[in-house]
Amino acid sequence: MSRLDDAVYALRSGRFIMIHDDESREDEVDLVMAAQFVRPRSVAEMRNMAGGMICLAISNEAARILGLMYMHEMLRRISTNNFTLSKIIFGITPYGDKPSFSISINHIDTYTGITDTDRALTISEMAKICTEMNNDGRDQFVRYFRTPGHVPLLIAAKGLIQERMGHTELGVYLMKLANLVPSVVICEMLDSETYKALNIRKAMEISVKRDIPILQANEIKQYNGLKR
Repeated sequence: MSRLDDAVYALRSGRFIMIHDDESREDEVDLVMAAQFVRPRSVAEMRNMAGGMICLAISNEAARILGLMYMHEMLRRISTNNFTLSKIIFGITPYGDKPSFSISINHIDTYTGITDTDRALTISEMAKICTEMNNDGRDQFVRYFRTPGHVPLLIAAKGLIQERMGHTELGVYLMKLANLVPSVVICEMLDSETYKALNIRKAMEISVKRDIPILQANEIKQYNGLKR
C-alpha cells in the first residue's frame, strides 16, 4: 500500500492524517480530518496535538451555491469609503497565494461556540450541509448557522491543486479522492519548543509514534498528474 493509499484509508476510517505543503510555500504540516467524522474528542486532539487554528475547508462549488465569498473580496467591496480597511486588506500572502479565508460560523445550537463540543457540532453539521448542495443546502445553511463564529471557513480554489497548492486545496482534493464529503478540517501543527511551525522531521516522528499517515504535497501532485 502506498503512502497515499494509506492516507485515503485513514480518512475514510475517520482518522487523522498529516499533510506537509512545501518548503518553498508555508513549509507547514497540518493535521487533517474529514469533517463528517469530527466529534468533540477530535477537536480536543487537534488543540493538543497541533495547536494552530482549527479551520473548516469546503469546496469552491459548495461556497458558490451557498453564496459565500473570500474574506479579502468582501472587505475590498466595503473598503471604498474606508481608508483603514483599504490599506490593511490582506490580498496576497508572503508566499504568493491569495488567502482562502471566508466568514467564520457557529451553529445556532452552540452556546459560546468555542468549546470542543460547540466546534464539533458546527463542523459536523456544516459537513451535512455540504452533502445537500443540490437539495436544500442553502436554505438549511441560512437557517442553522450564524456569523461571526468560532469556526473559520476556507474556500478551496475552483481548480483545486491545479490552481493552488495550499492545505485547503490538498485537503479537499483528498476528500474527493476518498469519495467523502468535500469538507475537511485542517489545523497547523506548531512547535512549543521553537515557537514556530512544526518542522517536517518532528512531524515524521509524530507520524511514526502515533501511527498517523503523513503526505508531502508533491506526492499528491504527482498522483494527480498520473491520474490525468
